[in-house]
Amino acid sequence: MTDNQRTAIVTGGSRGIGRAAAERLAEDGQAVVIAYAGNDAGAREAVEAAERGGGRAVAVRADVADEEAVTALFDTAEQRFGGVDVVVHAAGVMRLAPLAELDLADLDAVHRTNVRGTFVVGREAARRVRRGGAIINFSTSVTRLNIPAYAAYAASKAAVEAISPILAKELRGRDITVNAVAPGPTATSLFLDGKSEELVERFAAQNPMERIGTPEDIAEVVSFLAGPGRWVNGQTVYANGGVA
Repeated sequence: MTDNQRTAIVTGGSRGIGRAAAERLAEDGQAVVIAYAGNDAGAREAVEAAERGGGRAVAVRADVADEEAVTALFDTAEQRFGGVDVVVHAAGVMRLAPLAELDLADLDAVHRTNVRGTFVVGREAARRVRRGGAIINFSTSVTRLNIPAYAAYAASKAAVEAISPILAKELRGRDITVNAVAPGPTATSLFLDGKSEELVERFAAQNPMERIGTPEDIAEVVSFLAGPGRWVNGQTVYANGGVA
């Protein structure tokens, strides 16, 4: 590792937006620690993709809501690459149902990963990210769109939008930025699963670009916030092609 190489931890890095972000950061020259919940094959593929681009990467299985697992994740980053400069917390789960029909076990699962996980990862990041670093959490444009059946998911991501600017202020004086990225409809399994082609087309028509986003669109925003975007801090960046 070169003396000036930065190291990023990317949770949810075995698929979707997390994987695209990990691959993009590797292309940008960062060593990448890919954290994943259970998709062993996807994690291996993500590491291989990062390495094909000339990057250095390792995969670590970790439950983001488990403080011991997250501590071990950061330990691995420090042991393998010397420290942590960027944390991209992309891990998340979604359960959809009208509020009157929502199974409270699903609510608890969403809360555990999306809210508790953000606290656990953010707490460790606040303790360990080096000066000049960046913490990037993930929200969703659904917090603005008020789509039926998304109440549990949107509520959990609204919590992320509350946590991020507070942490930014708590890190005053350390030259560490904290932001949230809020994608709109994006071509990942999290969004596409269970939706008809007609429904996906309706979502695509909602923004003036007339398409749904790609994981690479969102990874580009992550790359900016993880690198040159030093004057963007405490913000939620809506990456959604212009949907209201």
